[in-house]
Amino acid sequence: MKPVLPSSAGLRKRVGTAIFAQVAGPAGNENRARIHGTPGPRWFDADRPVRIVHGDASMFIGGLRALLLQSLHPLAMAAVGAHSGYRGDPWGRLQRTSTFLAVTTYGTSADAQAAVDRVRAVHEQVRGRTPRGESYHAADPHLLGWVHAAEVDSFLVAYQRYGAAPLDEAGRDAYVADTARVGEALGVADPPRTHRQLTEVLAAYRPELLPTAQAREAADFILRHPPLPLAARPPYAVLAANAVCSLPSWARDALCLRQSPLVPGGWVQPAGHLVTRAIRWAMAPGRPSEH
Repeated sequence: MKPVLPSSAGLRKRVGTAIFAQVAGPAGNENRARIHGTPGPRWFDADRPVRIVHGDASMFIGGLRALLLQSLHPLAMAAVGAHSGYRGDPWGRLQRTSTFLAVTTYGTSADAQAAVDRVRAVHEQVRGRTPRGESYHAADPHLLGWVHAAEVDSFLVAYQRYGAAPLDEAGRDAYVADTARVGEALGVADPPRTHRQLTEVLAAYRPELLPTAQAREAADFILRHPPLPLAARPPYAVLAANAVCSLPSWARDALCLRQSPLVPGGWVQPAGHLVTRAIRWAMAPGRPSEH
């Protein structure tokens, strides 16, 4: 008797469900129904670039890249290291972040504002000092500006490399302008509104960046010690390798990042396209990857 092989639709459903559960958490289905099903005005119309980018599988690479890039600001990294619990509860942090992105990108205006208000309340409480004695406050508009710019750049770079339909110049500008709506609501002072402005903002932060021991420890945890079952580690290694290779060379050098031993150099980007296409296939239809 021949074994019954799963149908394509059945396999897609199982894989998509597993990915969604890991990223969205135990309340994922409930949150998704509220975010997409609640009637009312949204911050962004259905055709806006932010909804396209944040709904693509390339966000998996962009998210990893953002964490690595953001860690290079010593004040931001000190706040993350002391207050985020990224080692003790990395999936919880990912699930909270993905839910915030989904609510602000796709949810009602009221829900988006409520999500922003919750994050701002948390930021207000996050204060401390770095190992070098410098004070930080997560609600500082200047520090928020770095976190915002590094995130927006990472999502956009990843989408342009691995997204389903890369944006033209006008689309890139529109995406940055869309994200400025959320950044401003979070407390960023005058966030960039064009791709050129984003590039200029990132360059302006360069003198403040420093590869601290905390940043290198965080990179090591993210890239080499993810809390994943063995079966999930090869595709994760591909996503991580592509996050690293999409960083600017100065950021890779600062974090002492080398080529992954699991993914030969010439295969990194082709493998990245393969894995993101597989995730995109698994999460569709009816399973939006933005959440």
